[in-house]
Amino acid sequence: MNDEIRDRPPSRPTDTDTGAESEAAAATATGTAPAASIASLEAAGLAHDRRPERVMVIVAHPDDADFGPAATIAGWVRGGSAAHLVCCTSGDAGGEDPHVDPLELARLREREQRAAAEIVGYQRVTFLHRPDGALQNDLALREQLVRLIRTFRPDAVLTMDPTVLIHDDGYVQHTDHRAAAMAALDAVYPAARNPMAFPHLAIDEGLDKHLVRWLYLFWTDKANAWVDTTASLDARVAALRAHQSQIKEPESLEARVREWAREAGTLIGTEAAEAFRIVELP
Repeated sequence: MNDEIRDRPPSRPTDTDTGAESEAAAATATGTAPAASIASLEAAGLAHDRRPERVMVIVAHPDDADFGPAATIAGWVRGGSAAHLVCCTSGDAGGEDPHVDPLELARLREREQRAAAEIVGYQRVTFLHRPDGALQNDLALREQLVRLIRTFRPDAVLTMDPTVLIHDDGYVQHTDHRAAAMAALDAVYPAARNPMAFPHLAIDEGLDKHLVRWLYLFWTDKANAWVDTTASLDARVAALRAHQSQIKEPESLEARVREWAREAGTLIGTEAAEAFRIVELP
């Protein structure tokens, strides 16, 4: 895997970025529904089998993507897709000890994320080195994302659902998740497709506009599609185990992850699934 450095949430969440935030978000967003609705979901065609050829995942922290759509990405990559992971921060506030050097923690978490990305199958991982816990959807971040989108030219971008402030079960979505997701949406539409947005990218860097066709939003309360991850769930579990600084009880976490996937899979008649809110862009 080619690593690029240019320049995480779930137990209940804490104030800092630890695996608990990602775990909580994942637990709230399995997209489960009453058993009586399963047949209608299948009939409505919500078992999603599209495989985009080029996909970009934009998240706030190392481990977000592995608590999020890792099994989906792993399945797509094994089917021939190319995938690029973008982490807006390096998780430098993702710990419980205030005496830890944030830069050392960031380096550790980047190594963990690269190892996890190897397991999932990403071609590239990019860290934008924005401050953990203080991520802002500003023009500088948008420009970075637009540059990456115009360079990689993905058919689909996956990110958190930025419209979710408080999940139905009461989990509050981490501020960095919301900021990263809004930045991703703003970069996809309209900036990446507008040649007059950051025109120097075209004039000086040769990066023409690019139209992303689909948004796949995870950790959502408005899922409208479920991807069968039966064959790729093991990759998600293995990727999560790579985040050793964040995962203190890997066996317990694995059991929960498999249960969330099983619950989501019951909606489409499979052993495992991941839920998304898919938006098709004009």
